[in-house]
Amino acid sequence: MQNNQNKITIIVLVIAVVILSFVAFKPKAQAPVVTVPESAVPAVLGNKDDLVAFKILPGSKVSGKMELGGIVKGGYFFEANIVVKVLDANKNELKTGNGTATTDWMTADPVTFTTTIDFTGLTPGPGYIALENDNPSGDPANLKQILIPVVIQ
Repeated sequence: MQNNQNKITIIVLVIAVVILSFVAFKPKAQAPVVTVPESAVPAVLGNKDDLVAFKILPGSKVSGKMELGGIVKGGYFFEANIVVKVLDANKNELKTGNGTATTDWMTADPVTFTTTIDFTGLTPGPGYIALENDNPSGDPANLKQILIPVVIQ
């Protein structure tokens, strides 16, 4: 009788191990991989090679008051300021402001900056965030500009 109980206990344990193994190693459902064709992402315009990083991606939707930042190669700053503008799809200026360097700005190396942009009250649609060098001379030959496409909501 004891021998039969041992056999039943062993069989129950084996079945439990098999069930637990199946549950533990069950393949998990994976989310489908969605690829966006490179042609669908709007391109950064202007001196795009000067842009090292920016907090939002090209083509992002923007609205309200946003704190943004990025990294651009030196030469855009004067007294730690960089000009930041909001342009419409035709590159007409809608708003202008500035950003402030958060690292040493007196260098040709990349410089980190922050800015606050208020998109409130702007006409919805495609536009640009323009990063421009502070050009106190006003000479167009000295103007450097990076245009990041966005969608204003």
